[in-house]
Amino acid sequence: MTVPVSNALESNLIEPCMQALQQALDCERQAILDHDVEALMSATGEKLTALRQLETLAAGIDPTPLEPRLRALYQANQANGALLARRRREVNWALRHLGRSESSGAYDARGQTDTLQASRALAVV
Repeated sequence: MTVPVSNALESNLIEPCMQALQQALDCERQAILDHDVEALMSATGEKLTALRQLETLAAGIDPTPLEPRLRALYQANQANGALLARRRREVNWALRHLGRSESSGAYDARGQTDTLQASRALAVV
């Protein structure tokens, strides 16, 4: 059974969690754009904390009034995920071109994925 979210106490508790989640998502996005690993880790921790609090507080209530805000938070999280995936592809591309790839991305004759050991000259002397 779900209870309407119009209860002032629940609304007053849920709104700060949603604001904390939005702030964490904003910080996470900025950290990704700034290539700031420490800020990214901090923002991700804050995001997970806010999300857990929101899940706990919202359990058993009717989410319909919250849907527009939750959808916006979901979209912000998806956008951050896409941006992070793009950054990872860029880093992997750079590492591959520097000859420092984590893995070759293919299996060898033994069925193993070995670390790429190839070196690449960056300049001609």
